[in-house]
Amino acid sequence: MMAKDSTTSSKVILLVLLIAHLALVSADDGLLLNGDFESPPPNGFSTETAGMEPTVIPSWTSKGNVELVESSQRQGAMILVIPGGRHAVRLGNDAEISQDLKLEKGSIYSITFSSARTCAQLESLNVSVPGASQTIDLQTVYSVHGWDSYAWAFEAEDDDVLVTFRNPGMEDDPTCGPIIDDIAIKKLFTPQKPKDNAVINGDFEEGPWMFSNSSLGVLLPTNLDEEMTSLPGWTVESNRAVRFVDSHHYSVPQGKRAVELLSGKEGIVSQMVETKPDKEYTLTFNLGEAGDQCQQPLAVMAFAGDQAQTIHYTPDSNSSFQTASLNFTAKADRSRVAFYSVYYNTRSDDRTSLCGPVVDNVRVRGASAAWRVGLNGLSLTIGLGLFMLVTA
Repeated sequence: MMAKDSTTSSKVILLVLLIAHLALVSADDGLLLNGDFESPPPNGFSTETAGMEPTVIPSWTSKGNVELVESSQRQGAMILVIPGGRHAVRLGNDAEISQDLKLEKGSIYSITFSSARTCAQLESLNVSVPGASQTIDLQTVYSVHGWDSYAWAFEAEDDDVLVTFRNPGMEDDPTCGPIIDDIAIKKLFTPQKPKDNAVINGDFEEGPWMFSNSSLGVLLPTNLDEEMTSLPGWTVESNRAVRFVDSHHYSVPQGKRAVELLSGKEGIVSQMVETKPDKEYTLTFNLGEAGDQCQQPLAVMAFAGDQAQTIHYTPDSNSSFQTASLNFTAKADRSRVAFYSVYYNTRSDDRTSLCGPVVDNVRVRGASAAWRVGLNGLSLTIGLGLFMLVTA
C-alpha cells in the first residue's frame, strides 16, 4: 500500500514539475513583466510629481530622468503619443530602464518594442544586452500614428540576461527623449532549408513577436549580420527598415507572414543562398499588395546572382498577388537574392504612412529540376498521343 502511495506521489510530483517547466517555457515568448507599463507604481500613477522624484516602475530598474507618461498628456503645446494602453515610459538625456530575463544560453531571441519620438527629430533609442547592442534611429516615422514597432535580435550569452533601453541623446531640454512601450520577447528558430529550395525562411513564417492587437506590423531596421537577425535567414542591408506583416491585418500571399518593402531603394531585404558555380537557377516569388491602401504603382527590383529585373505588380480582381520569376547562372558557391521597392509609396488615405509591395514565398531552385518537371510533362503528353494514335 505504501509502495503504491509512493508511486502515486512520484507521478504527482513529476506532473507538477512538468507543468512548471511548460509554464516557464511559455513565459519566454510574449510581453515582458510590466512590458506595457500598465502596472501602477507603489504610489500610483501621477504626472504631478513627474521629474520631482525618482520614478519607480514595477519590474524595471531605472537610471536617470525616467518618466511614466499617460495618454493625452501634454508637454507645452504638444500632446504625447502613447503607442498602446494608457501608459508608457519616456527616457530623458542618457536615461535608461532595464530588466533581468531568464533565458536559454546560446539561443537567439528577438525583442519587439514600440517607440515614438517627442521633442527632437534626431532622437534614437539604444537597446542592448551583454555583448550586443544596436541604436535604432527614430528620425523616420513610418506611420501617421506617430509611433512604430521595431524588432532587434541577439544571442543570449548566459541564462541570466539584462536587457537595457537607453536614450543616447543629449538635448537642451533634459525631459525630451523617446517614448517606449509594449516590450515583448520571442525565442527564434531557424527553419531547415527545404530540399527543393535554397532559400531559408523563404515564406517568412519565422520572425519577431507580433502583438495581435497591433495593426502596424513590426519594422526590421538595418541589420547586416545574417546569423543574428529577427527574420532568420534574411538581412536588412539598407538605411531604412522593412515591415514584417501578418495576415490578421494585411493581405499576405501565403501563410500568415510576409515582408512589405518600404522607402524605395532605402529598404532592401536580402539573403545569401547556397549555389553551385556555373549552374542555372530560377528565383520565384509572390508579389502583391498589403491591403493597406497603398498608392499604386507597386513594383520591386529583384536580384538573383548577377541578374536584376524590375517587376511591376499588376492588380487582378481575382487575386491580391502574382508569381514572378528570374533566371540566373551562379558564379560562386553563394549567390545573393535581394528585393527593394522601385517606388517610394505612401498610403492613399493619409499620404504620409510609408507602404509598398509585399514579397512572400521566395524560392531558388536549380533549373535542371524545373527542366525535369517540364520533361516529364512532355513525355506524358507524347505518351498519351501515341496511345490515342495506336488505339484509333
